[in-house]
Amino acid sequence: MSAPKALKAETREKAGKGAARALRRAGKIPAVIYGGKKPPVAITLDGHEMFKLLHAGGFKTTVFEIDAGGAKERAIPRDYQRDVVKDTLLHVDFFRVTATSVVEVEVPVHFLNEEKAPGLVRGGVLNVVRHTVEVKAGVDHLPENIEVDLTGLEIGDIVHASAVKLPQGVEFAIDERDFTIATIAAPTVVAEQQAEEQAETEAEKAAEASGETEEETPEGEASEGEAGAEASDEKKPSED
Repeated sequence: MSAPKALKAETREKAGKGAARALRRAGKIPAVIYGGKKPPVAITLDGHEMFKLLHAGGFKTTVFEIDAGGAKERAIPRDYQRDVVKDTLLHVDFFRVTATSVVEVEVPVHFLNEEKAPGLVRGGVLNVVRHTVEVKAGVDHLPENIEVDLTGLEIGDIVHASAVKLPQGVEFAIDERDFTIATIAAPTVVAEQQAEEQAETEAEKAAEASGETEEETPEGEASEGEAGAEASDEKKPSED
């Protein structure tokens, strides 16, 4: 884990929706620092800088040293809100931490060595069950991501949590003992072709069965008609 990232901020006294909208119009982002058995502190951040930090990756696993008017606080982003239409940043919540703090964070899963997985080389498909996982670690050991090595995996193989080598000081925070992260599925194209061939076979069988029924029906109807005619002739009185 790298050293805490410095972040400049300003304290703010005014709260509420009106004050927050005014800050955003001025290119600022309202935020708050809470936790650590201390009262929350309302702060203001530079909107342009926060945009860059948010899109740089690993935002919620970065420990910041926030300098708000000379009072420095170490904190980690716990949550943030975005505008549902414009996708702009609206607010950030920071959680205070210390050197001994242990926190739970959600990190992305990165898959390595796909070209060394025979199942994928032969056309198999990597079916990702979990794109992110929750881990628990001290603030000095928070990983930016979890790496999964696919070397040697065949079609039908399953990547369980137990097969993943976690960095030192990091453990999974999920309750499930050995959850599935990904699988190597059979090729989609082959499965589709098999389904099409099966459908064609069934259609041919249905057509053959339908053809036999159609050939039998006219003969049956004709026999019934002839029988009816003969019965009618027997009952018809003689002209003599």
